[in-house]
Amino acid sequence: MKVSEYLKEDCIIINLKSRDKEGSLKELINLLEKNGYIKDSKQILETVMDREKLGSTGIGQGIAIPHAKTDQINDIICALGISKSGVDFDSLDGDPVYIIFLVLAPTKSIGQHLKTLAKIARLLKDKVFRTSLRNCKTPAEALKIIKEDEEKLNSLT
Repeated sequence: MKVSEYLKEDCIIINLKSRDKEGSLKELINLLEKNGYIKDSKQILETVMDREKLGSTGIGQGIAIPHAKTDQINDIICALGISKSGVDFDSLDGDPVYIIFLVLAPTKSIGQHLKTLAKIARLLKDKVFRTSLRNCKTPAEALKIIKEDEEKLNSLT
């Protein structure tokens, strides 16, 4: 299983405009709706924000991995947002977030949902990888970096 299987080029925003959690999530969710991956962006945003109330998914080191389950999809879908100026995401370390990896999973998904979150966290653990992502100029470049890093990690295991 690879993150790149669930992240499409048209689900990547290189320069998020919003500087706050809800606004940045809205940008990513609206992109998913615009490209036909979900039907009701308001309902998904509400679900993701409800999950955020349980505890911020801003895990530190400039990273957030918001996630939620929904009956609007049949397979996991990811969206990636990169902020050049930083997003106030109430992260655990109090620092701004620059990389937001949104994961939406079908309501009945359990194992695959958790595996996807773990794979994303593993990729983002590497500082060089995070820096490369933050410096991307296009969605295609971001996806290429993710695929290359996944290949490196797979060759190590």
